[in-house]
Parts: sequence; C-alpha cells; structure tokens
Amino acid sequence: MYVRKLKRKYVQRLERWTPEKGEIGCKTTEVYLFKRPFDPLCSSKKENAVISSRIHADGIGGIIILNKQAAIPMKRKSSTRKVSYWQIAGKSMKKHWQLYLLVIPPLLFFLIFKYYPMLNAVLAFKDYNVIKGIWGSPWVGFKHFELFFKNPLFWTLLKNTLLLSGYLILAGFPIPIILALMINELRGKRFKKFVQMVTFAPYFISTVVMVSIVMLFLSPRLGFANVVLNYFGLESVNFLGDPGMFRSIYVWSDIWQTAGYSAVIYLAALAGIDPTLYEAAKVDGASRFQKIWHVDLPGIVPTIVIILILNVGNVMAIGFEKVYLLQNPLNQVNSEIIATYVYRIGLLNANYSFATAVGLFNSVINLILLLTVNGLAKRLTNNSIW
Repeated sequence: MYVRKLKRKYVQRLERWTPEKGEIGCKTTEVYLFKRPFDPLCSSKKENAVISSRIHADGIGGIIILNKQAAIPMKRKSSTRKVSYWQIAGKSMKKHWQLYLLVIPPLLFFLIFKYYPMLNAVLAFKDYNVIKGIWGSPWVGFKHFELFFKNPLFWTLLKNTLLLSGYLILAGFPIPIILALMINELRGKRFKKFVQMVTFAPYFISTVVMVSIVMLFLSPRLGFANVVLNYFGLESVNFLGDPGMFRSIYVWSDIWQTAGYSAVIYLAALAGIDPTLYEAAKVDGASRFQKIWHVDLPGIVPTIVIILILNVGNVMAIGFEKVYLLQNPLNQVNSEIIATYVYRIGLLNANYSFATAVGLFNSVINLILLLTVNGLAKRLTNNSIW
C-alpha cells in the first residue's frame, strides 16, 4: 500500500528499461521516472526501507527501480513553439488524403440539399411573390405563424400529429429490442439467418407498394381480413373507413415493415458485448433470462438511449407519404396531420410562405424535443448524442 502511495507521489510514468553495459541495474525491469527533481536527503526512513537505493541525477530527475538504481536523467521539455490547429489539420489531410476524399461526397450532399435550403427559411417571414423572388418579396413578420396558430384546425392537427407519433414510439420502439434479443438467443445458425431475412425483407418494400398491400389486405369485399371474418360468421368491416382504426393500421403496418431493420442495430450492439461477461454469468449459475436482464440489456443501453433520442427528435416530422396514401374522406378526422395539411393548403394552393412557416414551426418543435430528451438522457443515464 505504501509503495503505491510513494509511486503516486514521485513517479511520472512507468516504462520498460534495459540497462546497457556498465550501468547499474538488472536485465529488464520496470522503470519509474520522477515527477520532479528528487533529493534523497529529504526522504524519510520509511522510504529508505522501501527503496534501498536512489539517485539525484543532476538535480533534474532520474529513475527509481525498487532495490535497484540507474543514472539516467529525465529529459527537459524542449521550448518549441506551439503548432497551430491548421498546420496539424494540413499534415493530417496530406497523410490521410484518401479518407478525406471519401468524406467529400456526403459532405457536399448535406451542404447542397440540407444546409443551403435553410437560407430560404426566410420565406416564412415574407409574403412570397413569384416575380420578385424570395429576397425581393416584402417582409410580413410573423403573419403566417399567427394565421396558423389562429386556425380552428391547429389544435386538431397538433393532437393528431402527437398522438400518431407517440403511438408509434410507444408501440414500435420496444419491439425491435425484443426481436434482437430473441434472435440473439437462437442457437441454430440456419434458422437464425432465416428469421433475420424474413423480418428484414419488408424494409425494402416501397411506401406505395406497402400501402397497396395494406389496402388489398383490408379491403371491405375481397380483403383477406374480411374473408376470415366472414368465414367465422362475422360481418365485413371497412377498416380504412373507420377513423378510430387509422392510427393502429398505420403504426402496426410500420412496425411490420421496419422492426427487422431496426433490430439489426441492436444485434450489432449485442455482438460487441464482452464474452467474458456471459462466462461469468454462467459460472454464477444465471439462467438465460437472467443473462438477458443483467448482461444483454445493460450492454445495449447506450444504443437504446441514442435511438430513443433520435426518435423523439422526429416526433413532429412523421412520414407524410404513408399518411397521405392511407388517408380518405372517411378517416380524415384522425388522419389529417400537420404534414398533410401543409401539402393541401400550402403547396396545392401555392401558398408557399404559409407552408414554409408551418415547416419551420415543426423543425423548431423537433429541435426543442431533441435537446430536452438529450439533456434528460445525459443526466439519467450519462449517455447522449453530444
């Protein structure tokens, strides 16, 4: 114990040292460099008892080896000028230019299609005129925001958007985790690959084809669901015409399509867990469920937190295409969300300033939710995006 305290007090770093001919020391041993010039006259008797011999190499520092000594002074720090950040970056780019070359295409994509269009967000504060253009149109301040907030449909649109997004997160977020844990527990390699393929394949179906499948499956006359109901003597149900069923149809069809893809992320996280943890759990007599609860879940908590933060950050940006394709006059009470309203009122009626204002409102709400959830996750779990 006292040796460790002594090392913390005097030792700067630990190295391996092999003394040359004529130097005092052993063949190959651990070498401790002083933190500061060490004066043997200032040492106590207890230190002398622990370390039998030391040296004071030119008042600069030296090396201590337990029960050995060597006269190798510690080098002084050279007084070189500081290298700037740009010089370091330039050297790194010259050395790893191939990697920087690979970064250019995605960087250009984000600059051109993501960041550059943000400049046109100023359209939300102007009364857009096609002839005058974006920058020549007159300023109107928060006129379009006020029109949207005072619209009688505002609270209905906000409620439908939040309920649909919340339902999707609550029902769809745990299922990929459960699916990944179940696949990870499978022992047969062929069956495991088959399950992964079956659950992953629907992700490659386009949204239009997916909606067509749902419509055919739930058709009031020839749909498979109503054929089964008629077989058991029940009446046909117009699923897509019932406003109360719209959210469930949207959410569970989305879960069926994306659960396998989302599970791949958690399977990758499970593959990174240290195998020695499973061996220790096995030695302790843990069952398979206990291994999942005490090893698997804690190992993928950082991944779960990051995915949850990203999902909550897109609450207001729920997919427009699928909602619009499943929407009809009968279920419009519950299916009309902010995205579809912007499309109908803002784009079809050529009210571009109003559409931009509503889109900017959505983006600000998403940013606030993202920052809030990220801050809470950092406090509670010490895991966050940044």
